[in-house]
Amino acid sequence: MYFHWGWLKPVMPVPYVPTLGPVRPGDPLPDLFEAVVEIAGTGRFLQYDKDRRWSDRKAERVLVDAIWHDSIQTLVPTLVERGAGVVKVHVYGDAPGSLMAGADLARRLAVVHGAAKARVVWFLGPEQPEAYAQGMGTRVQLKDFTQGPGQAPGVPVHEDKQLQEGAGFAEFAEQMAGDGFAFLHEQMRAGTVGPVLTVLHDGRVAGAIGPMETMADVGGAARLLPQYFGVLPRYRGHGYGRALWRAAMHWGHQHGAAYQLLQTEVDGASDRLCAAEGLASLGFVYQRKA
Repeated sequence: MYFHWGWLKPVMPVPYVPTLGPVRPGDPLPDLFEAVVEIAGTGRFLQYDKDRRWSDRKAERVLVDAIWHDSIQTLVPTLVERGAGVVKVHVYGDAPGSLMAGADLARRLAVVHGAAKARVVWFLGPEQPEAYAQGMGTRVQLKDFTQGPGQAPGVPVHEDKQLQEGAGFAEFAEQMAGDGFAFLHEQMRAGTVGPVLTVLHDGRVAGAIGPMETMADVGGAARLLPQYFGVLPRYRGHGYGRALWRAAMHWGHQHGAAYQLLQTEVDGASDRLCAAEGLASLGFVYQRKA
């Protein structure tokens, strides 16, 4: 066992595992931490890693030799081997100087590994004021499908397993490239992803959410994977975003998902929507330049 759980658990306000992201409360966190260390540097994916649907090689790895772990704080650095490279140091601990120590480690490791960016990541529990996270944080949200899918969409939503070019999805994807839809459009054309839910305005795509896919977690429970989600600015205010969200939740429930985990920009449109739809906040994840 690499990690002493009696040290790490008290300073982990959010169930978040480096290279994997947020996990469900109750998942075997000690096993997950050990697993990401065990495969570090191999390029392999853990079977339950949500990122494996996008690539055949894991781009982020734990820098095992640089982990700092004691009874006060734990610093877990990772290297993203994509583009010019990013070193991120995940700081578990609230002792004075923990963030500074994490930032110093991130800068040193960025030089060692030739990474262009150095960042520090830290966490606060759901009871903390959300104002602390605005501008630099995300909220971890949990949708529990054991409580049902929620309300039905208020407007018609279409499930497209193939591209409906006549409805203008390509133009929609280009206009929403900043929200990831250009990348999703490429995956759709390659036939490598699940269906995408769309809402139309005068026969043209006004908003979309997808791909709709589930994956078994470490315990074998099906979880609905995060989606790209957006509505064209000129069509906002029509209830299309809420309709898409509710349709996605019904899709997940119908396909056996037990839950979904999301990270939403604090006080952003998706964050406010999730709160209004009754999702549970698991806490905040912060990230800034080291």
